[in-house]
Formats: sequence, C-alpha cells, structure tokens
Amino acid sequence: MARLFGTDGVRGLANRTLTVELAVSLAQAAAIVLGEESRKTGLRPKAVLARDPRVSGEFLSAAVAAGLASSGVDVFDAGVLPTPGAAFLTADINADFGVMISASHNEAPDNGIKIFARGGHKLEDSVEDKIQTAMMEPKLAPIGGAVGRITTFADAEDRYLVHLLRALPNRLEGLKVVLDCAHGAASAVSPDVFRDAGAEVIVIGADPDGMNINQGHGSTHLSALQAAVHEHRADLGIAHDGDADRCLAVDGNGAIVDGDHIMAILAIAAKERGELARNTLVATVMSNLGLRIAMKEAGIEMLETAVGDRYVLEKIREGGYTLGGEQSGHIIFSRWATTGDGVLTGLRLAAEIVRTGKTLAELASVMKVYPQVLINVAGVDKTRVDSDEELQAFVREAEAELGAKGRVLLRASGTENLVRVMVEASEEGAAQSWADRIARVVEKRLAF
Repeated sequence: MARLFGTDGVRGLANRTLTVELAVSLAQAAAIVLGEESRKTGLRPKAVLARDPRVSGEFLSAAVAAGLASSGVDVFDAGVLPTPGAAFLTADINADFGVMISASHNEAPDNGIKIFARGGHKLEDSVEDKIQTAMMEPKLAPIGGAVGRITTFADAEDRYLVHLLRALPNRLEGLKVVLDCAHGAASAVSPDVFRDAGAEVIVIGADPDGMNINQGHGSTHLSALQAAVHEHRADLGIAHDGDADRCLAVDGNGAIVDGDHIMAILAIAAKERGELARNTLVATVMSNLGLRIAMKEAGIEMLETAVGDRYVLEKIREGGYTLGGEQSGHIIFSRWATTGDGVLTGLRLAAEIVRTGKTLAELASVMKVYPQVLINVAGVDKTRVDSDEELQAFVREAEAELGAKGRVLLRASGTENLVRVMVEASEEGAAQSWADRIARVVEKRLAF
C-alpha cells in the first residue's frame, strides 16, 4: 500500500482523492492511535479541530468531526483559524491531538488534513504509519454516553491572539503596516493582533469567500502587497499564505524580504536579547549562501537540514534550539510555537523595526543575496546521484573553483523523478555556467 502521508499531512483534490470517506477513516484511525493514552486512564480523548476558509474545508471538517466523535473523542471545533493557532490550542488545552484542514498555499480546489500530536507537535513518520495501518483495522464503536461530543471552541481565536501578544517583545506604536492575508485563515486574527499591538494597519486580501484563497494575494503573489505598501507609504508589508504558517515581507521601498532575510534579522536580534539558544540558527540546505555568510559574520552558527519545515522542527527539538526556518517563510520560534507561525513572525519582525529604529531595508541589508541558479534534470536515475564518482568529482571541481563565495547542491527530488542542480556564486554568470555544466554531466552519467 502506498504511503498516504506526504511531507505535511494528507493532501489531494478535495472530493476526488481527498474524499469524505477518506477523512472519516483517517479521523477514526487517528482516534485509535492518538487517543490510546487517555483511554488507558479511563478518560475520553479530546481533539482540537480547525480549518482554513476554503469551501471544501466545511464538509471535510464535518467528516473529521464525525469520525472522531463516533470513535469516542470529544471534539473542540475552533472553526477558521491559522495552522499554528490549531497547534497552539492543542497544547493549551492539553488535547490528545489536533487536526487542521488546509492545503496551505495551494488554491481552493485542493485541501489537506494535518494532524498534530499532544503538545501541538507534528507527527513522527512512525506514528503516521501506525495511523495508516489502523485505517485498515476495526474501528472503535462506543455507544450511549461513551461517544464523543462536538463543541464549538468559542474562545479559540481570543486564546491564540493573547498568546501572540505575550510573545511580542515590545509594542508597535508608530508603525504603519500593510497585511496581506491571502483571503485565508489569518484574515481575522492577524489584523486584530497587529492593531492590539499598537500598529496602524491597512488590510488587503482579507475577504475569504471559500474560493479565492491564495488567488492573487498572499506570500506566493507579492505584487498586490508591494503596490499597497507604496500606495499607503507604509513602513512594511507582511504576507501570509492560506493557513498562515508562512510570512514573507516587503520593505518600505517595495523590495521583497524573504525567509532568509527574516531569519538573519531575527537571529541577530535573538542573539542580542540573549534568546538564541546555543547561538545557533537552523535552516535548510536551500537557504541562500548569503545567509550562511551573514551568520558567520554575526558570530552565529548555522545548522542545515533537508528541505521541509518538519526537518527544521526535528533538528530544533533534538538540539534544544530556539530559532529556525526556511527561505519560503516558515519561521519557527520554539519558545512560542511548535510549527511555523506567519503571524508571530510578522509581529516579531515589526517589533525589531520599532526596537532598533531602523527601516526594514536597513535591517535586511545585513544579508547579501548571492545569485542562485536551479536546474531540474528530469528523466535520469536519481538513485545514483550520490554514488556516481565521476559526477561527484565534477561537483568537487566546481566547489573548489567557486571557493568560499560559492556553493553547489546536488540532490534527488523527494517527490518527482528528477535531480535538482543548484549553484550559488558571487557572479550570476559563474552560477549559470556551472549549473549548466553540472546538469549536462547529470544527464550523461545518470541516464537510464
């Protein structure tokens, strides 16, 4: 049987691959595996349930709630809320687990089911495998008073908002910010919390109708935010994605400030505050070389992980680190969150502008972006990418010529039959030349 879980839950085209039947079965299996601890003590398990505003989230949320309640789990339905909010509430009420219905930055026809373990943490692969196995086994079928209850989590958003304000190191008076909520899950809570923190707020992309999520707005479509920042002469713009676990920014000049820049700014700020555990930032291998150089110059160690925020989270938990993230804008503050939190990231970034009195452009200038060329080589045997000695020797030759101001990353795609060739250099021409040459060697050496 093919593995059901992907890198971030179970995803698919809603009502085609991600069906009501699948949602019910997945919920029933999660109840078996994740509710076991409470059942052993004679307690009824409880779960937090939330969704983003895409239209299919309504029936999928109902299906998950039915599957859980029919398995003897009490469901606290938080309605529309960011993914990090669902994770926070799972820990806040000591629920056995949490479920988030979202396809993140994808458009409305897609959807997904993310499951959090106790404490709001992402599931380990082994636990996901247990849940998938349980889908094929007999279901729990309590009767009478043993069935679960479905309750509206009336103060879910307020609890999350208060939590975000507690994580803010200083207030935001005097700051004008544009928020692009991607017509997504942060459309209510993000404007509210920025206003409560003292900022002057202009809001765009905050009119979800079930179908417009991530359309022309949000972290994958920054032109609307750039235009709004220019129009309103704002200090900065913050863009979330559909479930608000990401944050990208735009400075007062309209320049994009990506996740690498944000990590550089916040890592240096955390070091100055004495909040950067082990003086270390955790990022993926895809972060720009400029981030590595900026961290070295700031006296901060940088650890690398495989691509994916779950791997950043794993490294943070293993080493007890406090800050990590991805170029895409998944930024993780382990003191305050168990997953990437786009609203919290935006707040902390805004707070640093106020604290330092610098513009976002000035803060972002700590990191120089090195030209990065990425080539996807399809139709090759990706399983041999690490073992072909001639290919690896050519990569070493490129690295030697590029020196400390360049980098080569050669990796097999985890989801597609291709090899990714990424080269960074101080000059774009050098990066492009080496990427082209390495791609040709990949095609030759790894041909079937």
